[in-house]
Amino acid sequence: MSDMITADLVDLDLSADTKEAAARALAGRMAALGRVTDLEGFLADVAAREAQMPTGLDGGIGIPHCRSEHVTEPTLAFGRSADGIDFGAADGPADLIFLIAAPAGADDAHLTILSSLARQLMNAEFTTALRSAGDATAAVALIRGEEPAPAEADTESAGDTAGTAGTASTAGTADTASADDSGAVSAAASAEAAPGSTDEGPGGSGRPFRIVAVTSCPTGIAHTYMAAESLENAGREAGVEIVVETQGSAGFSRLDPAVIAAADGVIFAHDVPVRDKDRFAGKPTVDTGVKAAVNRPGELIGEVRAKAARGEVTATGPAGATPVERGGESGEGYGTKLRKWLMSGVSYMVPFVAAGGLLIALGFAIGGYEINEAPSVMDHFVWSQADSWAALLFQIGGVAFAFLVPVLAGYIAYGMADRPGLVPGFVGGSIALTINAGFLGGLAAGLISGAVVMAIQRIRVPAALRGIMPVVVIPLVSATIVGFLMFVVIGKPIASAQKAMTDWLGDLSGANAVLLGALLGLMMCFDLGGPVNKVAYAFATAGIAVSDPSDSAMKIMAAVMAAGMVPPLAMALATTVRSRLFNAAERENGKAAWVLGASFISEGAIPFAAADPLRVIPASMAGGAVTGALSMAFGATLRAPHGGIFVVPLIGNPLLYLVAIAAGVCVTTALVIILKGLRKQAPGAAAQGPGGADPSAATPGTRQPVAA
Repeated sequence: MSDMITADLVDLDLSADTKEAAARALAGRMAALGRVTDLEGFLADVAAREAQMPTGLDGGIGIPHCRSEHVTEPTLAFGRSADGIDFGAADGPADLIFLIAAPAGADDAHLTILSSLARQLMNAEFTTALRSAGDATAAVALIRGEEPAPAEADTESAGDTAGTAGTASTAGTADTASADDSGAVSAAASAEAAPGSTDEGPGGSGRPFRIVAVTSCPTGIAHTYMAAESLENAGREAGVEIVVETQGSAGFSRLDPAVIAAADGVIFAHDVPVRDKDRFAGKPTVDTGVKAAVNRPGELIGEVRAKAARGEVTATGPAGATPVERGGESGEGYGTKLRKWLMSGVSYMVPFVAAGGLLIALGFAIGGYEINEAPSVMDHFVWSQADSWAALLFQIGGVAFAFLVPVLAGYIAYGMADRPGLVPGFVGGSIALTINAGFLGGLAAGLISGAVVMAIQRIRVPAALRGIMPVVVIPLVSATIVGFLMFVVIGKPIASAQKAMTDWLGDLSGANAVLLGALLGLMMCFDLGGPVNKVAYAFATAGIAVSDPSDSAMKIMAAVMAAGMVPPLAMALATTVRSRLFNAAERENGKAAWVLGASFISEGAIPFAAADPLRVIPASMAGGAVTGALSMAFGATLRAPHGGIFVVPLIGNPLLYLVAIAAGVCVTTALVIILKGLRKQAPGAAAQGPGGADPSAATPGTRQPVAA
C-alpha cells in the first residue's frame, strides 16, 4: 500500500461539513498529485456510487469509493474530521473518512491491497490509533501497516469504534487478508464450544455450527471485504465456523464444494447478484444487503441458525441479469417486495417485446398491413419476393410475442422464489394465453406461482429428499396447483376483466384519450426508467402484444414512447442553449443524451435528475404530459414497442407525432432553464467552485460510474 497513500494524501484537520465537500477536498489532493485527471468527472463517479448506497459505517467511518476512468492509479486519501460528517450511517456522523479511487482497469494486486484496508477498518485498535495519530506521517505508517496499532487501546474508545464488528480482531488480521491475492476468504474460525452446548451443529454432533457466506457490493472494493471481516469476527465470538467467499473486484475463488456441502447454513450479504448461486441450494439461507453484514453480523448468524433449527431450506438458483435486488434489508415491506417481483418479470419481458414488436413492424412496413393474412412461410416462401420476407419477419415477430405473457409470469415467480418458480410460472403464463386472460392473467399466474413455491419451500422435509426438491418435487407439485387454479378457479374472472379493459381502451376517444395520454406521459417521466415508468411501458406493450392490436392500443404505445423520449432530449437541448447553468460533466452527458433520447432511452436523463431532482423531474413530467396528450389528440399510432426516431416511418401521422415530441421537449427545456436560472447562488460560491462556478451546479452525481 506504500505507493497508494502518502502524507500529501492525508488531512488530519478536514474542515468539510458535507460528504460532497469532504470528497472534493480529498479528491483535490489526488488531482494535485496527478492521480485524478478530471476532478469533476471523478467526483461525479463518486457521487453516483454514493447514490447507489450510502458509504457510512457504524463506528464513525465513511468510506466513499468508486472505480473511474479519471483515475490513473489506485489511490487512497484519508481525512479526519473533528465535528464529523454525515455519510448515512445509522449511528451518526463519521470522523474517519477514506476516499478510495481505483482505475477502471485496476489490477487484482492493487484491489486486493485495498480490500486489506477495508478489513483493517473492522479492527477497533486500528481505528483508535488513527484517531490519536499526531501527524500525517504517523497516519500513513498505520494505514500502510508499517506501524502496528497500539496493543493496549483505550477500552472506552475501542468500544465506540468497534461498531458491530463483534470482538476486535488482532492487528495481524489485515496482514492475513492482504496475503490472499485471490480475493476469497477461507478464514474458518476454530470454535471451542463445549460438547452439548448451543454452539453445536445440528443434531448435537459436538462440532460447531458451520456457515458459508458470500459478500459482494457494486464496486467490489470496500464493503465486500468489510462485510467478510465483520462476519468472521462475529463468528469467532459466537463459536461458529464461518468461511466467506468475497466476490470483489479482485475476482473470487469459489468455495470448496466440500466446504459448502458440510455447511449448516448460508449467508448472502450482497448488493449485486451472487455468482453461481445454485451451488448453495437446499440449505437454510439468510439473504440480505452487504451493509447488514457490516452492521449486524451477529443477528444474521442468529437468523441462519434459527432457520436451520426449524429445518427451513432455500432452493436457490443462478442469479442472472435481473433488476430484482435480493439484497434488501430485513423487514422490507410487502409493497417494496411486490414492486421488485413485478419488475423482474417486466425486465425479462422487455427484450421479447422489443424484438417481436420491431420484427412485426418491419413486416408491416415491407408488406403492408395485410401481411398478417399471409400463409405460413413454411408452405410458401419465394426468395426474390419482398412479400415473402415481410411475412417471414412478421411471423418470427409473432412467435417472439407469444412468449410475452409466459416470460412475464415465469420471471415474476423467479423473482419471488428463484429458479424453482420458473416451471409453474411459465406453465401458468401459458395457461393465461390459452384461456385469453392475457396480461392480467400473466401477472396473476406469476404471483400465484411464486407464492405456491415459497409455501412449499417452508415445509420441513427429510435431509435425504432435499436434493430432489428443487428439480422434481417443487416443479411437479407447484405446476399442478397453479394449473388447477388458473384453469378452474380464477381463469375465467381474469379473462373477463381483461376483455373489459380491452373494450374500454377500444372506446377511448376525445378528452378521455387525451387525459390518458397525459397520465401516461407523467408516469414515463416520473422516475425515468424506474418502476412507475415500467408500469406505463408494460401497460402499453401489453396492448400491442397481439396479432391484431386495436387502434387505441397502438395510440397508447405511440404516446408512451413519445413521452419517454422527452427528458433526455430536453436535457441535451438545455445544456446546448444554456450551457453555463450546467457543469462540465453535465454538458458532457448532454451530448450523449441526444442519442439516448432519440433512441427512446429515458435513462439518459438520470444523471441530471440525480444531481437536481427538484427541478429536473417536475420539468420532465410537464413535458411528458404535454407530449402524451398531443400524441393521443393527433391520433398517432405505433405498432413497434421501441426504436425512437428510427421507427418514425412506421408511425401513423408521423409529422404530427414529431410535433408532439418537439412540443414536450421545448416545455421541459424551458422549465429547466427557468428553474435553474432562479436558483440563488450560495454565499461564497465563487470562492468554492472552480472558476467561480455555482457549487450547486457542480454537484457530483451527474455521471454514472464506469464500473459498479
